[in-house]
Amino acid sequence: MMNSAWPPSRTLPSALVTSLVALLLAAQWWLGVSATRELGVTTDELVHVTGGFSYWKFNDYRLQPENGNLPQRLAGLPWVLAGARMDTTGPDPQAWPESDVWHIGHAFFFGSGNNTDYLLLLSRAVMALTGTALGLLIFAWSRALWGDAGGLLSLALYVFCPNFLAHAPLATSDVTMTLCLLAACGAFWRQTRILDGRSLAASVGVTALATVAKFSFGLLLPIFALIAVVRLASSEPLLVQFGRRRELRTWREKLVAILASGVVHGIAAWIAIWACFGFRFSAVGPGMPPQTDFFWPWSVVLPAQGFWRGFLLFSHDWRLLPDAFLDGFGTVLHASAERGAFLNGEYSNTGWASFFPYSFLVKTPLSQLATFTLAGGAAVVAWSQQRGGKWPRIKADLYRLTPLLALFGVYWVVSIQTHLNIGHRHILPTYPVLFIAAGLLWRAGGSRLLATLAVFLVLGNAVESATVRPSYLAYFNPLAGGPANGWRHLVDSSLDWGQDLPRLATWLRQEAKPGERVYVSYAGSDDFRYEGIRAQELASVYNFNQPREWYELEPGLYCLSATALQNVYSGWRGPWTLGKERSMLAYRSMLAEAPPPQTAAERKVRADRLFNLDQLRFVRLCNYLRIRQPDAMVGYSFLIYRLSGAEVHAAAYGTMNEFAAIMDQAIRAKAKTP
Repeated sequence: MMNSAWPPSRTLPSALVTSLVALLLAAQWWLGVSATRELGVTTDELVHVTGGFSYWKFNDYRLQPENGNLPQRLAGLPWVLAGARMDTTGPDPQAWPESDVWHIGHAFFFGSGNNTDYLLLLSRAVMALTGTALGLLIFAWSRALWGDAGGLLSLALYVFCPNFLAHAPLATSDVTMTLCLLAACGAFWRQTRILDGRSLAASVGVTALATVAKFSFGLLLPIFALIAVVRLASSEPLLVQFGRRRELRTWREKLVAILASGVVHGIAAWIAIWACFGFRFSAVGPGMPPQTDFFWPWSVVLPAQGFWRGFLLFSHDWRLLPDAFLDGFGTVLHASAERGAFLNGEYSNTGWASFFPYSFLVKTPLSQLATFTLAGGAAVVAWSQQRGGKWPRIKADLYRLTPLLALFGVYWVVSIQTHLNIGHRHILPTYPVLFIAAGLLWRAGGSRLLATLAVFLVLGNAVESATVRPSYLAYFNPLAGGPANGWRHLVDSSLDWGQDLPRLATWLRQEAKPGERVYVSYAGSDDFRYEGIRAQELASVYNFNQPREWYELEPGLYCLSATALQNVYSGWRGPWTLGKERSMLAYRSMLAEAPPPQTAAERKVRADRLFNLDQLRFVRLCNYLRIRQPDAMVGYSFLIYRLSGAEVHAAAYGTMNEFAAIMDQAIRAKAKTP
């Protein structure tokens, strides 16, 4: 974009630029990592670390193959170097044969004598470096387009973004994939313009890393295709230099070169996959317990029909790819087809086209939304003022932005259509494109007013981020009523990823009355007993083979995480109905009338009935609590209710008339709340 509309930027002193970049990146790393010291184990961290540890330690790949080998290796490496212990014979004889990563991970984190808090902090410190690398790439790309000042603006927007401060340090795969996608798009674009050993190696290398970062790497295929089409349609020659320099000008010549490059990319990606899985088809490591199946077995994840079924079967039968990689891919396909989701009080197993646009609207700081809008408006105004015809200038400018536009467009098209609506984090790869584009506001020679507004917006971004620290994950902007009201709009990894259990423990030590009963319903992988919480667990989903016993609810403190409160993953979710009431009464009757179980089959039937009765009672209680004003909130993800005996009876056990009466009372009280 180098013309009269976008005048060349003034170069700042290199020492100043280097110092500011280093300071901002160091701030981003420290802000993210230090905030996690107050947080517990988030849901996916347990399985990412456990899987990554087993890859390094045992050369075994059966655990969690669906979330990216590379980030899991990064997360597990500190545990390996620190000598963490993992029992390969327990905690259950069937855990390893059945690849039960949740059971194995729970024992690894909380039952093996490891210093989990310290080791997890090390993992987070390592993972945060991927966020640092992402920030450096954002700056470099923006600087190439807009100059030093524009690069610094883009970097500052990224550094203080609460969404990246939340996810960059976590031992998960989202920011690693964001980095790899952005780098792969830029590197591929460069080598379609100047193809030499250096550009080809860079593109092949980052594409190979993306292939083992997360299964969303498949989006690179349409992105690369779009980039290739743009290059074939352009008049700019493709410079090829392997020994002697050649200029390829016709679309046929360029197509041959790009296809040859694509073959090299494919081979490198294939080798990277095999390398990360030990160049072995079998997932089972030497000397490890045998495997009967993956946690998500082939019989479940294999599509019933269609292209992907044929691809998976052919690849498996001919051993074209490792067994664990294929099962991981099948698992992603299976989960993407149907998964419980929540949005603004509604439930769905196939998601909504509005889920990600809405989450972007309420999870993006207002200062950032204003910056993106201002940058877009500035571009339109500049184009409209272009002398000598605006369309050639628009075409030339968009051409320079091709890789960013391809990434942004493909990712959003796929995101809107996906059925996997479990977290705002899944659209993180689209944010760097906006950060980079916003850099045009700080171009030297541009509008002083725009530059001044951009300064205030960057400061506003930093202030918005500071107000929610350390609960970056729970950030919601004022359009959603702020983080305190986030649970009404989105849950799961958009708000409640199980991170606030240690803060709940601190709150209980300070606020619980002596002898007061405490009930906890928690959606996550942390262990409330490990965190020092002495409480009765409400409606547990993962009880790690502990016997289920029935207990009556009493007055006391009821501490519910937002995802649990919304019953997202319950088979009985949604409004309380007469049908659910009848089911609850039927289960009560069956348990009361059944004789004591004598056989394993009878014990299983009783356990299943207890589970359903427990879930139904909890769903009924939650229908009341979602209307009742909470007495306290911890970290924005735990809602605390101090319930009386009368409330507990009416909400959990009373007749439908009693339940309707207390619901009506809660609705009237809510209406009076300012």
